[in-house]
Amino acid sequence: MKARKLPNPRKLVKAPKLPKAPKLPNPRDLVNTDELVNTDTLLRLVGMRYASAALMLVGVAALYGAATFSRPGDAEANGREAPVTSAVMVCPGHEGGRLAVQSLASSRKGGRVDMTPTKGGSALASMTSPGQGWEKDTESGDDSYTLRATGAMAAGLEAEQTTYEDGGDDRGLAGARCATPATDQWFIGPGPVAADELDLYLTNVDSQPASVDVIALSGEGPLDTIDGRGTRVEPYTTRVVKIGGSAEGLGDVVKSAADLALRVRTNGGRVTASLRVRAGEKKGIEWLPRSPAPASSVVVPGVPGGPGKRRLLISVPGEADARIRAQVITKDGAFAPQGQDVLDAPGKTVTSLAIDGALVGKAGAVRLVADRPIVAGFAADRGADIAYGTSTPPLGGSGPGIVADNRFDSSLVLTAPSGAATVEVTTMNATGKSAPQVIEIPAGRTVETALAAPNGDAEDGAAYGVVIVPKAGSGPVHASRTLSKGKDDDYLFTVLPITPAATTVHLPDTADTQGALTPG
Repeated sequence: MKARKLPNPRKLVKAPKLPKAPKLPNPRDLVNTDELVNTDTLLRLVGMRYASAALMLVGVAALYGAATFSRPGDAEANGREAPVTSAVMVCPGHEGGRLAVQSLASSRKGGRVDMTPTKGGSALASMTSPGQGWEKDTESGDDSYTLRATGAMAAGLEAEQTTYEDGGDDRGLAGARCATPATDQWFIGPGPVAADELDLYLTNVDSQPASVDVIALSGEGPLDTIDGRGTRVEPYTTRVVKIGGSAEGLGDVVKSAADLALRVRTNGGRVTASLRVRAGEKKGIEWLPRSPAPASSVVVPGVPGGPGKRRLLISVPGEADARIRAQVITKDGAFAPQGQDVLDAPGKTVTSLAIDGALVGKAGAVRLVADRPIVAGFAADRGADIAYGTSTPPLGGSGPGIVADNRFDSSLVLTAPSGAATVEVTTMNATGKSAPQVIEIPAGRTVETALAAPNGDAEDGAAYGVVIVPKAGSGPVHASRTLSKGKDDDYLFTVLPITPAATTVHLPDTADTQGALTPG
């Protein structure tokens, strides 16, 4: 069937006749032609500007949209913790001794640890399985050693250098934690008056030169001098600076200092600083532990027991004096040293206080609460040797305590300054590991416990590692390790303050902000 033809609408309704539109004048007849050209140009420019703005808005919307759909997940309110996957440490070397490394057991796999001379060369030893430890004796030389770790092996890794000389002018037992490179480091201990030699080892493990400023405070106040500024340390080298024996070591101005707080700060690059003390012929040698940054509340653990002098050292880096409340904490409780509830320490100085009378031969710790930031440590002598300690952060959430070398007679000194604490202590070596030993520390008390190699392997001089883990719900625990050998006048010892092993790193927040899209 053919489609029906519809009528033309124009024939059904007659459109009315519209009047003609009036003729508008030519705009060029109303305005100056040059002005019209400028106006046209302006309109075009305005149009382009709005078009550009529109394009920018579209681009920003697309960028934020991409961020919304491509980010891995919503940001946590305070960032998140991620496992440590890279670590660098420096062992000062030079005088020889034993290098010991202990890694933390982990369910994560992969990674590697290599210990090499800082200047380069073949690795002394390597590890590829978490939970391993190794040791190696080295000869005296001109180089330090750099430990580099990747992957799961880097989390909780600790390394230590110890030296033992049973005779000669440098008789003594000394230990140093292999430390990480930094830009600002503190030490507190004896000055040139109390030591024959103070050697500052500056190691640069990076590919660019570092520039170092050495600044010191003494019992008499700041040692103002331009010496010690801008010391250059070449890449992959160690430079030894003699404090009081060279311009780089502050020159003659430091020679009259009995006690010293030393700050090593870089104004370019970073270094690892280690400070070796030689008290005198047959009077002992030791490495000063690195102190944490100044703080208003600190705990100095591991003051050793037994005979000999014990001195507390406090430095106030700021200009103003500090008022400090001090407590000595032993197995019998906490009390003020020599009846002094409050200490007044002048600014820009180092203050020394004898605490052997308060300790009465017991091992302990000192808790200090000040109205401004301070640096604190101790000096101890016993038999034919010396030892030094410093304040530490508590073990716990940031990581367990790990010590790599516990040969000879080894003991832990554990202090719970506030709440009661419980820790599990496990020793380990190549033959295996011990069952965890549970140690309870009452609130406001110090507990000392002897360590033993696992599986009854007590061969004299054989190293073994130890891991200290506070149990859930414990109060803060501060720890140190005392290593000793000999008796009476032949007693040699060293103290190692134990800091939390780095197992995690804090990653900052990421959110839907323009800053999150801007490269740092």
